[in-house]
Order: sequence, then structure tokens, then C-alpha cells
Amino acid sequence: MAASSTPTKVFNDPVHGHIELHPLLVRIIDTPQFQRLRYIKQLGGTYYVYPGACHNRFEHSIGVAHLAGCLVQELRKRQPELEISDEDVLCVQIAGLCHDLGHGPFSHLFDGMFMPKADPDKKFKHEDMSAKMLDHLIRSNKGLEDDVLMDEIIKKYHLDPENDLAFIREMITGVPEGEANAKWPYKGRGEKKRFLYQIVSNKESGIDVDKMDYFARDCLHLGMQNNFDHKRFLAFTRVCNTAADGTAEEWQICVRDKEVWNMYDLFYTRFSLHQRAYQHRVGNVIEIMITDALLKADWNRSISGSVDKVEDYTKLTDNIYQEILHSKKTKNAEARKILERIESRDLYELVGQTKPTAEQDKWIKMGNHEEEIANSTDGALPQFTKEHFRVDIVNMDYGKKGENPVENVWFYRKNNNRKAVKISKDEVSCILPEKFKQQIIRVYCTKYKSWRAARRCFEKWCVKKRLMYQTTEETTEETMEETTGGI
Repeated sequence: MAASSTPTKVFNDPVHGHIELHPLLVRIIDTPQFQRLRYIKQLGGTYYVYPGACHNRFEHSIGVAHLAGCLVQELRKRQPELEISDEDVLCVQIAGLCHDLGHGPFSHLFDGMFMPKADPDKKFKHEDMSAKMLDHLIRSNKGLEDDVLMDEIIKKYHLDPENDLAFIREMITGVPEGEANAKWPYKGRGEKKRFLYQIVSNKESGIDVDKMDYFARDCLHLGMQNNFDHKRFLAFTRVCNTAADGTAEEWQICVRDKEVWNMYDLFYTRFSLHQRAYQHRVGNVIEIMITDALLKADWNRSISGSVDKVEDYTKLTDNIYQEILHSKKTKNAEARKILERIESRDLYELVGQTKPTAEQDKWIKMGNHEEEIANSTDGALPQFTKEHFRVDIVNMDYGKKGENPVENVWFYRKNNNRKAVKISKDEVSCILPEKFKQQIIRVYCTKYKSWRAARRCFEKWCVKKRLMYQTTEETTEETMEETTGGI
């Protein structure tokens, strides 16, 4: 890699300590497209429940770039036969840095809740937008030296604007659309470097540096314990050929067999964070209310339409909340009123929840549940419409839906660090969980002080659907206490 006249920059990170980044990464950070991430909360509505969860996508992205560099450098040092080049290292770091450029306001709220309702035909994914934003970043920015364009600076560091940038995009987005059945779907690197695609976003085992950073960072800001040790993972990682016959080349990241408990800790940490924080019922209802406000705002079409024009999308951040809250337009009165309810902690009320069985959760995503619940009023007053209910279907798992994710992880043993093996659950322990997925259906009422009547509708709906329900006075009082600011 060519020597740079621009020195590296050191960032003091609360999770990883002092991070030293390559000059090209610093150039990318110093652009409007990347600086935008300072204004997007990492955990969206969770910040309204956990006051410490005020961190943003900006610092998480820098942390992922750091860990991506640590992992690829460890593999390079440990296994020179892998022929990891300087360009490979730099591309992996850039992918880690830019993997979240495409997140919208309040992170997953935008692509998981707002866009499916605002414009379901678009099938928006923030990973695809991250790749578009990276292209826009390269096209629209000049360097600090003699107004050199960013693509020229990329060439300065021996990166190919075609193959290397394709490689970076592929690491961010995963398998290209329409190539899922191809023997090797990627163009940026050949199959022998398959393992490089597993560092930033691992679609095969689910173990990647993105998770490692946000586990550590989120636990720190949430005030929770992180049981997964990413430093041990880095120390015991190798690349092995996982092809069954040994003749083909399927080079994948493997971890030492004694680290199997660390892998279970990783996936349990993911589940625990979802259960205790990411899917907290108060955080979720606040995100539902923010989504409702965005949908009712008179410029909601321009919000959803911005995904078609990256120049507009660059300006879209969490600040949209304040714009609606302080808007004087009459058309925004309904949207503004919803946000004012959040500000005064007058939230939609939880009327009950249910946990469907494995057989029931197959049909639970289908149908208009809000309308069905409203029609269960049975003459009770006040009368309800589907607009008075919000159904929140929460899926919590270990990262592979109902499967045991560790069964997708490759290991190697001390006496043969070239052979990849799988470790079954029975080999590990007889007290590991049997199920790896849980679904909860929560029903909220938007109508002020109507939760008792709404609860009767919910109970009748559950009886009709043969669902066990929880709507006790104790549960409701606990919910009321939480909505006033408790955790």
C-alpha cells in the first residue's frame, strides 16, 4: 500500500480504547454522508426508556471498522497462505465503516416500521441504501489536497474503482439480487476469499464484527453485562476449508472448539438484549407512536420518497422528530399531537399480550388483527375502530429464527487446526435450551383512558383465536408505572 502523506488519526473510543484509522477511512468519515450518522440514534426509541442509550450510528460504525481491521489482520498474521493483501484489509475496513450509511431516522424504525407502511412496494432495506450512499459519497466529495475527487484518492491507495468497490458493496449488501442460486455470486473477490465476506456481515453463521461492536457498545450504554468476549474470538479464529470432500475450496472462518461456550454466550447476549432492551414494551410503543407521527406528517410522501434520491436522503435524520414537533402547519396537527403525547409520557396503553404456540405463529402474521380486535367490542362502550389499536408482533430468537445458530458455526480442534468440524448441542451440554425462538403479541390502545374497554375486546379476540392472554390488573399497573418514566 502506498505511503500516505496524510497521517493516520487516533480516536478515543469508550469501548475499544484508542483506535488508529487509515487516512482513507478518515477521509470518508469527514464527509456529510458519514457525519449524518451523528444524528441517528443507534437504538431508536429505546433511548426513551434507557437514558444512557444516547449513542449514535457514528461511533458504532467506527467501532465496526476497527474490529474488522483487527480480525482481518489477525488472520493475515496467523495464516500468510491466505494471501490477504493490503487492498483486502482496506476494503474490509471500509465496508465496516460504511455498512450503516443507509440507516434512516431512529435506525430500524425507518426500514422496519415506517417504510413498510408508507410505501410497501419499495421493499426498502438499509443495506442497499448503504451501498447507494457510499457511491454518492464517492461521487460528490473532493479531498483536502488540491480538490482531488474522492475516486482519485481511492486510486491513490491502490484500490480498483471497479472490482474493489464492488467487493465493498457486496460485503455490505450480501448476495446480489437474482444470484442466490449461483455457485459463486460475488464479483469483487473469488471463492477462495469467501471468508472475507464473513467479517462485517456474516450471512452464514451470524457471527460478525457488527454484532461484536454493538453488543459491547449497547451493553455499556444500557448498563448491562456483556457476557460475550470478542477478544477471545479474535485470538482463536482461523480459516479452514469446510468442503465435505476436501477437494473443493470452501474457505470459511472457524473458531477453536473450546470457544463453543463463548459462541452460545454471543447468541444468548443477542436474545437477552432483545428481551430486555430492544423489544422493551415501552420503547416499542414509543417507536409505534413516532411511526404514526411520520405517517401523518404532511410531508410523509417526501420522507418515504427520499429513498429514491440519495441527495435528499442525506438530509434525513432523527431531526425530523423536532421538525414535526415544532411545525406550525395546520396539516401537521395530528402528527404533532402524537409527539406531544410522547413528550408528556402520555403513551398508547398496553391492554394485553399473548404468546402464541409454534403452530399459531404460522398464521399470526396474516390478517388485519387491529380490525378483528375492534370488531370484538360486542356492544361495549366506547366503540372502537381499527385505528384505536396497534398490534406489535415481537419475534425474539438467537439469530437464526427457530434454529440453534451454533450448529451453523464451524470449529477446529487443537490437534488439527486445518480441519473444520461442527459441534452438536449434545456434545456441549445436556442443559442447553431446546427452543431458540419466542414470539409475543402486544396490543396497545391509542384512545385516551379506554384501556379497560379495549382489554375486553382483546380478551374476546384471544378467546376466538384460542390464544392464551395476559391482561391482569397487575400487568396494567406495571405498564402504567413504566410509561411515566420508569425502566
